[in-house]
Amino acid sequence: MKTGTKSYTELMKLKTFEDRFNYLKLDGRVGKDTFGSDRIFNQDFYHSKEWKDLRIKVIARDMGCDLGCDDREIFDKVIVHHINPMTMEQLEEGGDDLFDLENFICCSHKTHEAIHYGDESLLPRTNFVERRPGDTKLW
Repeated sequence: MKTGTKSYTELMKLKTFEDRFNYLKLDGRVGKDTFGSDRIFNQDFYHSKEWKDLRIKVIARDMGCDLGCDDREIFDKVIVHHINPMTMEQLEEGGDDLFDLENFICCSHKTHEAIHYGDESLLPRTNFVERRPGDTKLW
């Protein structure tokens, strides 16, 4: 991992989902950081055996939880997010940086969009109802 970049180790030191989101958010630089019209070039990467193997490791490590928070299990498709967005140069040069576990975290689709757009209103909300002995309603 290059100096000055964000990392999984640093992210996991943050205890709350909100703090982890603020650490990761990109403030709307979605076009540049996700290849825009050059998106076709990263599709080989996402179809490679190396990516698929890495994806399984990241999901297992994070137990399929949004931003690695135990109380935020993802019940839909799990997105494996690049903590530091992948660049065209990295794809062209290859190397271990593309598959460094320190650069990935699990997130839900809504959280992924919120990270890229820097918009907290897109985050999934949790409205858990605490169950108590004697409850008669299912929820």
